[in-house]
Parts: sequence; C-alpha cells; structure tokens
Amino acid sequence: MTTGGDPVVSGLIASLARPGGNITGLTNIAWDLAGKRLELLKETVPKLTRVGVLWNPADPGGTSSLKETEAVAPALGMQVQSLGVRSPKDFETAFKAATGGRTHALIILQSALINAQRTRIVELATKNRLPTMFGEGAHVESGGLMSYAPSSADLFRRAATYVDKILKGAKPADLPVEQPKKFEFIINLKAAKQIGLTIPPNVLARADKVIR
Repeated sequence: MTTGGDPVVSGLIASLARPGGNITGLTNIAWDLAGKRLELLKETVPKLTRVGVLWNPADPGGTSSLKETEAVAPALGMQVQSLGVRSPKDFETAFKAATGGRTHALIILQSALINAQRTRIVELATKNRLPTMFGEGAHVESGGLMSYAPSSADLFRRAATYVDKILKGAKPADLPVEQPKKFEFIINLKAAKQIGLTIPPNVLARADKVIR
C-alpha cells in the first residue's frame, strides 16, 4: 500500500474511508504534491515556463497524476509537455521529445517501469542538462537532482499500527486508509553541479536533506 500508488484507481479498495475488502493501510498519495513539486522547480529555475512530465500511461494512477499537474501549472506560468513511456526503449525518445519541445525541466511520476529505469533516467537527465524533480527520495540518492515525496520510513512505521489492530481482531474493511503526514524535500548538489545549475539559497534552506 505504501508504494502502490492510488489504491482506489488501482481497484484495490472501494474508497479511502471505507476500504470494503481485506486490504487497508497507508497510501503514498497526497493530492497537493503536483503543485508543490512544480513550485519547488519554479523556485529552483525561476525562468522555467515549460516542464515535461515523464509518466507511464499503462499505470492506473498515471493519468490522474498528469491531469493534476496540468491543472496547477498555468497558475505558476508553466505549460506541461506529456512524455509517455510504456517500455524501456521509449526513454531515449521521450528525452529527445523533451529537448526538441524546448522543455527545460522534468517531473517524474512514479510507476514500476520508471522505478526500474531509475539509473537510466538520471543519466539521460544529466546528459541533457535537465533539472529533474522525482517522486521518491531513492532517485536522488541514486544521482537525481531533487525529490519531494512522502517519507517512506514514516509510512512503514505507521503501518505497524495497522498490523497491531488487525492482530487484535479488527477487520481491514473497517480501517480507513490513511494518507501521508510527513514529507521530505531532498536536493543533490552533486547532480546540480553536473548540469551547471546553482540551487538558490532560499530553496536549499527548505530542504530536509542535502546530498553534497
């Protein structure tokens, strides 16, 4: 549940308030993430007007996440370029489309395919000198520029309370699915240096973790 995207869209549960079956727990979905990620990218690259969204159309939650990003972008003076990938061979083409479309930064939406291509995405972003916002801190640990995401460690710790309740007789169908409460903003200064980007002091000051 903590890493599986939107459990309602995926068909795992009926609703967050009433799961209805034998699955419950914590989701990593938070509805204001798109706006926050765009905001942080804009502060990092003030002249940013066009951002690419790398996503997997086959992922059940991908469409809703893309639409959320498209909805909040105009308020920040940005346009969104959709960069869909369905297989490993699509990534090179997606980055060529990004640079050809004069996209100056990327947001990476999580999916199993994209997670599996983590290293390649970082390499392509560096090669094309594209500031990139990831949806999971592990990508930044692997060399990506920055991420704003729910704290996985916090989600796993909170999941223990569900285990306790179920072992004491509670039914999963009666336990509402909870959303994240703790978020982390991580910046990799090594990655910034590789693409010739200077992170503004006000952005650095907001980071929960800085990799130097």
